[in-house]
Amino acid sequence: MKPKDLLKKMAKLESINDQLAAEIRYLDELSKRLGFPEGLSAFKSAAEELISLEEEMGDIISEDEAS
Repeated sequence: MKPKDLLKKMAKLESINDQLAAEIRYLDELSKRLGFPEGLSAFKSAAEELISLEEEMGDIISEDEAS
């Protein structure tokens, strides 16, 4: 690639990065407003725990149906 093309691609990637960083900050603020004191990291932990519990419940239901 030519240096001009590389600079253009780098500028585009920087713009995308800025947009994603802004979205993450917004989601972090929303998470705090929803009652997750640590923001997005607390929301992520809660979501992962919920998924884990749903998977466990699905396993229990599957075992009961097999009996």
